[in-house]
Amino acid sequence: MASLPFSATSFHSTFICFNYKARNPNLFFLKKGSRFTFSRRKFIIKSVASDQRQDLKEEGQITEEASLDTFVPDSASIASSIKYHSEFTPSFAPDHFELPKAFKATAESVRDSLIINWNATYAYYEKINVKQAYYLSMEYLQGRALLNAIGNLELTGAYAEALKKLGHNLEDVAREEPDAALGNGGLGRLASCFLDSLATLNYPAWGYGLRYKYGLFKQYITKDGQEEVAENWLEMGNPWEIVRNDVSYPVKFYGEVISGPEGIKEWVGGEDITAVAYDVPIPGYKTKTTINLRLWSTKVALEKFDLSAFNAGDHAKAYSAMKNAEKICYILYPGDESLEGKTLRLKQQYTLCSASLQDIIARYERRSGEFLNWEIFPEKVAVQMNDTHPTLCIPELIRILIDVKGLSWEQAWNITQSYINGDLSTRTVAYTNHTVLPEALEKWSLELMEKLLPRHVEIIKMIDEELVQTIIDEYGTEDLDMLQEKLKQMRILDNIELPESVAEMIAKPEKSSVEAIESTEEEDVSDEETEPTAEEDELEEEEIEEKNEVPPIIEPDPKLPKLVRMANLCVAGGYAVNGVAEIHSEIVKNEVFNDFYEMWPEKFQNKTNGVTPRRWIRFCNPDLSKIITKWTGSEDWVVNTEKLVTLRKFADNEDLQSEWREAKRRNKVKVASFLREKTGYIVNPDAMFDVQVKRIHEYKRQLLNIMGIVYRYKKMKEMSHEERKASFAPRVCIFGGKAFATYVQAKRIVKFITDVGATVNHDPEIGDLLKVVFVPDYNVSVAEMLIPGSELSQHISSLANTLFQLFSTAGMEASGTSNMKFAMNGCILIGTLDGANVEIRQEVGEDNFFLFGAEAHEIAGLRKERAEGKFVPDPRFEEVKSYVRSGVFSPYNYEELMGSLEGNEGYGRADYFLVGKDFPSYIECQDKVDEAYRDQKRWTKMSILNTAGSYKFSSDRTIHEYARDIWRIDPVVLP
Repeated sequence: MASLPFSATSFHSTFICFNYKARNPNLFFLKKGSRFTFSRRKFIIKSVASDQRQDLKEEGQITEEASLDTFVPDSASIASSIKYHSEFTPSFAPDHFELPKAFKATAESVRDSLIINWNATYAYYEKINVKQAYYLSMEYLQGRALLNAIGNLELTGAYAEALKKLGHNLEDVAREEPDAALGNGGLGRLASCFLDSLATLNYPAWGYGLRYKYGLFKQYITKDGQEEVAENWLEMGNPWEIVRNDVSYPVKFYGEVISGPEGIKEWVGGEDITAVAYDVPIPGYKTKTTINLRLWSTKVALEKFDLSAFNAGDHAKAYSAMKNAEKICYILYPGDESLEGKTLRLKQQYTLCSASLQDIIARYERRSGEFLNWEIFPEKVAVQMNDTHPTLCIPELIRILIDVKGLSWEQAWNITQSYINGDLSTRTVAYTNHTVLPEALEKWSLELMEKLLPRHVEIIKMIDEELVQTIIDEYGTEDLDMLQEKLKQMRILDNIELPESVAEMIAKPEKSSVEAIESTEEEDVSDEETEPTAEEDELEEEEIEEKNEVPPIIEPDPKLPKLVRMANLCVAGGYAVNGVAEIHSEIVKNEVFNDFYEMWPEKFQNKTNGVTPRRWIRFCNPDLSKIITKWTGSEDWVVNTEKLVTLRKFADNEDLQSEWREAKRRNKVKVASFLREKTGYIVNPDAMFDVQVKRIHEYKRQLLNIMGIVYRYKKMKEMSHEERKASFAPRVCIFGGKAFATYVQAKRIVKFITDVGATVNHDPEIGDLLKVVFVPDYNVSVAEMLIPGSELSQHISSLANTLFQLFSTAGMEASGTSNMKFAMNGCILIGTLDGANVEIRQEVGEDNFFLFGAEAHEIAGLRKERAEGKFVPDPRFEEVKSYVRSGVFSPYNYEELMGSLEGNEGYGRADYFLVGKDFPSYIECQDKVDEAYRDQKRWTKMSILNTAGSYKFSSDRTIHEYARDIWRIDPVVLP
């Protein structure tokens, strides 16, 4: 719809008045004392909002029992609010009302509604001093907020009508919003789903993160593959955030630790920055509760700007301190190949932890007032660490409690991690492990950490000493070999000598070996003593030396770096540890942290991930939502996903199947239009839409997928037109995802996919029978478009594990949440028994999940077979590699990529992720997919049963379990 010229000079205002006709508020913005006529009603604004309410009561428009916040705005009042913001919260020139301006004004109008509930939620939590959970995450992959916010407020229809009156379509306006560049993958999307569920279920909680100026990167696909540029999501401002200039905290780096009187430590000198709070409201669905996501931005005091240097022409020196502070929040996951990159990452993590903990403690003190009692701190505060990135909140909490608040070590340690009669309510910090990949089990250089965070290293050493003592108390010193192995696996400090007190205790035998031997000889001596021979003397001396030896306990290797193991610190310093899928939690207990599990089994739990059904069905797939509501009898399923199970009894119903197919096709038409817009490729919406969208990583095996497509293409080329049509169901194979900027092999995979697509899509012999499309810059908004229209989704990660070598049977995908989103939307999965695939298959039924590949118990043997040179690749796999090497797809040299799949050992070789091993099983499973798709009645039934079986994978269920089992918090419904 064309935009209209617009002027809103008639809306000069300072106050809000409500027209309560039909219990709907119309927002009018009037000067004090003015009289304004609108909709045939007259209002006189006398003073402030309380006076307005009294006027309206006198006019009979509201009653004593009615409350202002019980009224819902109608489209007319919303249109007035949008007009007001376009004029008086200006970001654009006043003469036109184009789409970017319409979005900004609409978002600010929605924010007005959110602020009312947001402030009420905040005030009520303060008033009743409720126990609150605080979720710390380096990522929040929120996506666009407009449609989600008005959907949760139940104002979608009203906003659509209001914008229509103003000359725009709601969907067009919503598309103007950039995705918030605060995350990258499943870790960040999970955090955002959790916040949605926390608000919807009325749990008192806040999220904490960093406000990245440029995000991870914006991805372009060119003839050379992936190219990265900085995200520009903040270029036009963020209408959802409010800067809290009165909420800021100092954060320190470097410097030194000095001891004051009575042993009090003080961290002095170094580099000082300031973390400033930016707040984003997170509304619940059909509830007043609106919780907060607090994001930290970094700066320095104005006096750090060197005006003299600037005037002297040394501009770099003048603002170096400012840039050093600001760059902390420039990029999500800056490259860490260099020392500077590592330092910046560690600064990011500490900034998140320090600012958040200072804020949490300040809020606790304010709520406590004159009744401040640190012993009950864990009864009011629960801190959840989302993976190892926020690990430093453990030593930071202890530092603040000891150095700033004056508590003893014992008091601070018990607040952080305490074991008092097994009572969870006495503890504060908990840890979620998301993956067993090395990058998640972070290890930091002790040397770097000592320079950057000297006080925290002291505290970490104290925690390590506590842990070592606990291990010795648990296992004793009789079996020193066993003790040494326990310490090697469990210590926080890696390749670092034991504390002196502990080393002396272990090394000092209770009775010398010489004394013991002499005593034994005295007891065994016979009446007839004989003179020992020379050989007997020598043998006796060897026996004495052997019995007198004390095995060395973790002697540091000077050739290896000294490290701090963050995951071990999380387990030692936290009171609860959870995995994120049943299989993953078993791996955590039995392999990753087995020694800890044996010592502290009560710490370990499973919390299978979930996704919010609001964003991932209700709002992104309205056609399917209407069908679900119709056949389940109500919209209760949007919060109570157990209602989805009702669909199972209708899975064979022809009417439901017909409606289901029609909804899916409408979504596919939208996807086809989107692909044409983003890539230029034209695809047939009647073909199967086969989708793999996720972070590009070797273990996720996009390479297996594209090589399967190459095999499919080669076979097609060898057939006649009639044979092709008889053998293959038409497919559109869609990829999306970002390869980390310094991950060369992942970027090669992106290049390979795009080259295959460029060849296949322009092959007139193949036509619509096969298309390959890589969607650039995959994000939440792209997912919301693709997932409703997808029919087959690939979750084919490798079961091999890089951490535990040959003895491992672990999977590499901890959970995965995109698989849940696809299943919820009636998409059928093809995959391995990894992560949440295991539970999804159990719930949707084995016949409704395409399973292939090696199983976990086979992995050790397969990797050993490869190492011994006994692996014989399938001829079809060799055929595909040769075809790629022939140059049919590109003159680009794919030798490095293909070479990684060959050999028996070596970094970047030996097909570590079992692509070759699983290839035959994979392409044979794809034949079964084709067969099932040809029977649309069968396929539709499978689709319905996937949606019905996804009831378990709601983040609402996950949050209920966190609240009950870890945080010990109860819902708080606003009055």
